[in-house]
Amino acid sequence: MALIVQKYGGTSVGSVERIQAVADRVLQTVKAGNALVVVVSAMGKSTDALVKLAHEVSANPSRREMDMLLSTGEQVTIALLSMALQELGQPAISLTGAQVGIVTEAEHTRARILHIQTSRIEKQLKIGKVVVVAGFQGITSTEELEITTLGRGGSDTSAVALAAALRADCCEIYTDVPGILTTDPRLVPEAQLMTEITCNEMLELASLGAKVLHPRAVEIARNYGVPLVVRSSWTSDPGTWVVSPKPQPRPLVDLEIARPVDGVELDADQARIALLRVPDRPGIAARLFSEIARQGLDVDLIVQSIHEGNSNDIAFTVTTSLLRQTEAVAAAIAPVLRSHPDPKSEEAEVMVQPHIAKVSIDGAGMIGRPGVAAQMFSTLAEAGVNIQMISTSEVKVSCVIDASDGDRAVAALRSAFGVGDERIEVKGQGDKGDKGDKGDKGDKGDEEEKTTNYQLPTPPVRGVALDINQARLAILQVPDRPGLAARLFGLLARENISVDTIIQSQRCRIADGVPKRDIVCTVAQMDAAAAKQTLEQAAQEYGWGQVVVDTAIAKVSVVGAGMVGQPGVAAKMFAALAREQINIQMIATSEIKISCVVAQEQGVAALQAIHAAFGLSGSGAIQVSA
Repeated sequence: MALIVQKYGGTSVGSVERIQAVADRVLQTVKAGNALVVVVSAMGKSTDALVKLAHEVSANPSRREMDMLLSTGEQVTIALLSMALQELGQPAISLTGAQVGIVTEAEHTRARILHIQTSRIEKQLKIGKVVVVAGFQGITSTEELEITTLGRGGSDTSAVALAAALRADCCEIYTDVPGILTTDPRLVPEAQLMTEITCNEMLELASLGAKVLHPRAVEIARNYGVPLVVRSSWTSDPGTWVVSPKPQPRPLVDLEIARPVDGVELDADQARIALLRVPDRPGIAARLFSEIARQGLDVDLIVQSIHEGNSNDIAFTVTTSLLRQTEAVAAAIAPVLRSHPDPKSEEAEVMVQPHIAKVSIDGAGMIGRPGVAAQMFSTLAEAGVNIQMISTSEVKVSCVIDASDGDRAVAALRSAFGVGDERIEVKGQGDKGDKGDKGDKGDKGDEEEKTTNYQLPTPPVRGVALDINQARLAILQVPDRPGLAARLFGLLARENISVDTIIQSQRCRIADGVPKRDIVCTVAQMDAAAAKQTLEQAAQEYGWGQVVVDTAIAKVSVVGAGMVGQPGVAAKMFAALAREQINIQMIATSEIKISCVVAQEQGVAALQAIHAAFGLSGSGAIQVSA
């Protein structure tokens, strides 16, 4: 007999008829010989209605009372679903988060799960009952019984956490779409259904705005190896499996706040090429990387940042064996890129640095934790290691450093994040073999250790995502010395401001006798004003200049584990944007993600162009249930 956890979202239980349909599905699952825990959200838009009521009563309701109020939404659903199951002759019991024993941090409206006391659920399952649990909620302790809620995506998080704690055979997430799609079907009706996707790909897509799964739920599934499937509650279609690598053993205490970093990687087989002062107009990045791809050259990190005036800098890394050939391509194409230069502008320049290393930390636990990147930067600064490039994703932060600093950087990061020898990977220093799992790249080679029988995807791009809820934050003229990036992002972390894309400019300018660079990052629009104020207040103390915010941006991204080692993916993405005359303002990459910042009004067009360029459209439109 299998133990299954099923989760049904608000639209799936949005009416009495829908609740009865869910009860029928639950009964079929039980009759197939399974023990079942069901996690449900509040009905339809009832949470929004409760929030509206609160603000009609109070202009600034306390977070504690909001948790008390909002937790009632799920309690309505669990009682109704239990009644519907009992009406069908199936024994069932409804339990709140407190009754289940979901213990969280004492953080109202945004708590993380610490542990789950599963004895009551297990007792009810043994006597043949379906246990119907209120998602989205917990308590601070079994003594205080202070009700907390988990924030956005809380029911997904509750379900996967319960599956991990109960060591369930599977967690099924039921929603209003047939599974994970290549993009948002509301923007691209021809989006295709994926049969499976890796956890790391799903983490990236979820963090980029794909709302079918919350990143916190995917993080738990990845950390604990929970087999996860997303299906439609309107059909019996098989849906999409989210495939986890074999997890490292970890305790079920501090479930959501366990060690954020799982591994440290060093790649000393890297060189950097930068094209400085290239024109800021559509098609420039496409032209450069198309020629690089035509030569069969594989590029690793790519960054492009905004710059004063009408030019940009583009930097990228390659393995040292490809340096001469790639440098020749860059040198040949640089004059072509400036075929219509501004007569007042400076000449383009190709800058090469052969002896660099890329040091990275990876781990699903860093999601939504503002201090992780700051801790990495401060650790490197304390070790006397200067950061030359920064690249970030949801599950990895990479820094380009001098090759001679590689061993010192690894030792410092290992100590700071408590990473053992088995989770250290070193490349380019004699032994190029793996030492432990490899994070993003490891998923591609870990097919024997999957937790399902499904085959990992091979296409270079699996999905395309659009995020229009970010703002760009440019901190100009930051002194180029170890420790400044750490202090800057530490200030934002203390204000609980999460930073997404981080790019450090390649051009170093001398101001007042001090070499300075610009640092550009993206933050949530709702955090932009606070971030600007925080950094402006510290500008005089730390010596950086003006802080500029732009809220009219959109970030479009492609995600795919199959792009590792496949030249031309970035070029195809950039060319698709160029054909639509969409200018790229920023570029940032990781092993499995390429992101471009464009003007907000061009965001949807960018998404549609890229989705079509990679052949992700299906033959028919996906129907999204009302």
